[in-house]
Amino acid sequence: MKKRRRFLHISLLTFHFSLIFVLLVGCSHIMHPKAGEYLQQAQGADGVETLLNLTAMMEATVEKTRRSASYESNIHTLHDQFHALHEAMCGVSEAQAAHPDYVKAVTLEKGMRTVFHRLWEYQRDDTLRDMHLDLFAARLQELRSSLQSVRSAARDPIRGGRA
Repeated sequence: MKKRRRFLHISLLTFHFSLIFVLLVGCSHIMHPKAGEYLQQAQGADGVETLLNLTAMMEATVEKTRRSASYESNIHTLHDQFHALHEAMCGVSEAQAAHPDYVKAVTLEKGMRTVFHRLWEYQRDDTLRDMHLDLFAARLQELRSSLQSVRSAARDPIRGGRA
């Protein structure tokens, strides 16, 4: 009876530690290990530069997906890059995060999640896949524009990056 209790106790402790680990670290490292690689490849001088590098990577992947017959691997790559982008959104400085265009970028990133989920759902339908790729690319360009404004504001704090 004591062995059984001890086994249950150890099992519960293992489960709790595993749960705490997943909650603290996040499951994206487990489910999307390449996201970390893309994040490292895109590393810039600051958080906004990293995000801009990731958007460039993602734009290239979108174009590759449009031109390629083997769309599945490209969509998986885009998926991992999108997870890297999501992780990188937390890597900006407080000053950058306070900029109104960064707030807009966060909103765009959240909206891109919905578009990407629809893209994932319709990836086997050429017409719907292309339509969602176009929408995703448009949101990606809006995100890039917002991030460039934040970068400009950091370089020219007097004018706030505005002309």
